[in-house]
Amino acid sequence: MHVNNFAVMLAQAAPAAAPSSSLLMQLFPMILIGVIFYFLLIRPQQQRAKQQKKLLETIKAGDKVATASGIIGTVITVKDRTVSLRSADAKFEILKSSVTEILQGSDAIES
Repeated sequence: MHVNNFAVMLAQAAPAAAPSSSLLMQLFPMILIGVIFYFLLIRPQQQRAKQQKKLLETIKAGDKVATASGIIGTVITVKDRTVSLRSADAKFEILKSSVTEILQGSDAIES
């Protein structure tokens, strides 16, 4: 009998389950996380991709470039997907996508 009274007291003490906040307030933290995720991760990556695409479109013969693997050389020819480089006594054909930086444009090189 004593346990039954205790259970009844607990049931009466529990508040009724009534929605106290709107759906928007419940979704606000998730929306906030999504906005922060966009500005910290997605947007900077899109900007870097645009810069890389612009860089690859401007490569021309005579440019001094650096590759992702650290090779620095002068562009000999530019094809659709590849670039021929001369570095010291070696000649390489690499993918355009591995070019990370144009160190010196062909306009500045004077022979």
